[in-house]
Amino acid sequence: MALLDVRNLSVSVEDQEILHDISLEINKGETHVLMGPNGAGKSTLGYALMGNPNYRINEGEIYFNGLSIKDESADKRAKAGMFLSFQNPLEVPGISLASFIRNAIVRQTGQKVKYSEFKRNLKESMELLSFDESYKDRDLNVGFSGGEKKKAEILQLLMLNPRLAILDETDSGLDVDAVRTVSKGIEAFQEKRDGALLIITHSTRILESLHVDKTHVLVKGRMVRTGDASLVDEINQNGFEQFIEGSAAE
Repeated sequence: MALLDVRNLSVSVEDQEILHDISLEINKGETHVLMGPNGAGKSTLGYALMGNPNYRINEGEIYFNGLSIKDESADKRAKAGMFLSFQNPLEVPGISLASFIRNAIVRQTGQKVKYSEFKRNLKESMELLSFDESYKDRDLNVGFSGGEKKKAEILQLLMLNPRLAILDETDSGLDVDAVRTVSKGIEAFQEKRDGALLIITHSTRILESLHVDKTHVLVKGRMVRTGDASLVDEINQNGFEQFIEGSAAE
């Protein structure tokens, strides 16, 4: 049984259909990459999977761990073990990064968090990301640089350890060193081997040190190609033009 099973999904935003007949299966522990040119609908798929109410499902089904979640709210999907990192993380004044993560763990698990254990895990994860520990006491993303916001997202990933993490353009706007650091955090999540990943990107930089099981290409809201990790290399060499031309021909 697939961890995530998307069947013939069509999604609209403000009465405009963006995604058409999307099907996708992700098994436990797998890393899938969703690539495509700007405007292909990649982020739309991430938001629809996570239950953003602005993205209306017209047709199709979403099963997570064997259960239909098409009509479930975003918070229930999060409690079930789904996680979405944002392309542009929001600033949240009045709550520290550490408090936000601790509250998220409590909401996800329904159990109290031992402070000593939480503090130790937080410290280890921040060290892995070369993330200044003082940031844990700062308001979430307030005054953070773009790279620091992305580190905060990956820090949440490591601390929450979801069943399925959807990473939306995590490498967007990052310099080479920041991409390498963020990739290191994703690799640490992979090494646990119990969580699955759907990495949404139009670049290949963040994938260089990661194991990839399957690669999907989305063009104009349609899944036009699925392959293994070698498809990433093909895109890196030739770009998306071949897929765009093929989509236009259809």
